[in-house]
Amino acid sequence: MKGRAPRTGYTREEFGPAWADVDRNGCDTRNDILARDLEAETFKPGTHDCVVASGVLADKYTGTTINFVRGDGTSSAVQIDHLVPLSDAWQKGARQLGTEQRKQFANDPLNLMASDGGTNGAKGDKDAASWLPPNKAFRCEYVVRQTAVKAMYQLWVTQAEHDALAGILAGCRH
Repeated sequence: MKGRAPRTGYTREEFGPAWADVDRNGCDTRNDILARDLEAETFKPGTHDCVVASGVLADKYTGTTINFVRGDGTSSAVQIDHLVPLSDAWQKGARQLGTEQRKQFANDPLNLMASDGGTNGAKGDKDAASWLPPNKAFRCEYVVRQTAVKAMYQLWVTQAEHDALAGILAGCRH
């Protein structure tokens, strides 16, 4: 546990190109996560089943169902969220990680989840002390995954974040 470091020097680019193909399967991370998290997904023809064209998301943050259709006015309905936001990670140890480790962090499937765009926007770069999913049934999984990601990348938590995480975990079934 430590205090939050300043945001000084943080930019999205510090975590590498957005949605890199870190697993080298020929598909970018955004499409990998959409394909993993959506049901009844279809793919844009000619993309070797890489570019997700449509699908249905059972959104864990809100407990609602969202129909995803790729397009200028529709893609933002489903976004890929970093459970541990990049800015939060930067302020809690990621600035000390190497370039490759930060790129891996930004594209780590454990830290990524398709979610309702509006809810993801409301979450922003908040940690568990400031924001928890409105769907209370998902909070245990949410904090377990955040804790696992922070441990894997040796990131710290603030006292307030620790207390929020511990409070949620205390009510979870083990």
